[in-house]
Amino acid sequence: MAVKIRLKRMGAKKAPFYRVIVADERSPRDGKFIDEIGYYNPLRDPAEIKIDTAKAEKWLNDGAQPTETVKSILKKSGIVK
Repeated sequence: MAVKIRLKRMGAKKAPFYRVIVADERSPRDGKFIDEIGYYNPLRDPAEIKIDTAKAEKWLNDGAQPTETVKSILKKSGIVK
């Protein structure tokens, strides 16, 4: 089972809000997930990012692969170098 760290879209139409989740790569974007590790709000200026560092590092050490977008979010928050 391949595990990904990715975004789950929430919020209203034209007002996106994302949760950073850990999910099986075969599950749908807004479907079932394993764990929620934070959120990302791109509509704020600057963008609001809140990630649970301990959970993110645990999942990365366990082999979860972040998507490109999540990787850049983790870099901005200082979790990934």
